[in-house]
Parts: sequence; C-alpha cells; structure tokens
Amino acid sequence: MKKINILFVCGAGLGSSFACQMAAEDVLNKLGVDAKLDHSDISSAVSTNPDIIITAQNFQSQFEKFSVDPEKTTIVYLRNIVSKPEIEEKIIPVLKEKGVLT
Repeated sequence: MKKINILFVCGAGLGSSFACQMAAEDVLNKLGVDAKLDHSDISSAVSTNPDIIITAQNFQSQFEKFSVDPEKTTIVYLRNIVSKPEIEEKIIPVLKEKGVLT
C-alpha cells in the first residue's frame, strides 16, 4: 500500500488544522492507512501539492480562488473538523480513488 500525503488546512495553520489532523489520524489508523500528515495555512497549502487537503467547509470559497490541480490534489470539506464519523465518511471514497484503500 502506498503512503499518501494529507494536508490539514485552516486560516492560520495552527489550531483547527491541528485538531482536525489529530481526529483524522485516529480514523486513518483504524483504516490501516499509512499517511504523511501535516497542517498549514491556506496560502501555503496550495504550493505544497499534497494528495489530499482536508479543511473546514467555510474555507471552500477561499480555495476556489486558488488553482489546485484536481488531478493531483483532492480537497475534502468538513462541516465539523473534529468529527471522526464525518472524516471517515468523506475520506474513504477519496482513499479508494487514490488507490490507498481497496
């Protein structure tokens, strides 16, 4: 199984992105997914080219202003950034699409 690069993004790249990263880490461990996790602010995120960006729904309009290559990076928007059930529900199809889960 290949290692996937996931970036968690919030406005400042500190608080909520890190809280989301910790919640997602539990989900990924449960799924047995090997991932490189990091967190960042929005403006830095678009230049890093991760496989997946996970962020809060309220940042969607800001991401639409940036050019993120949908062939390379999938953006997952969450209503509740620390909801493990929501993270799991939204990340499983993306992980399957990227060939990380079968």
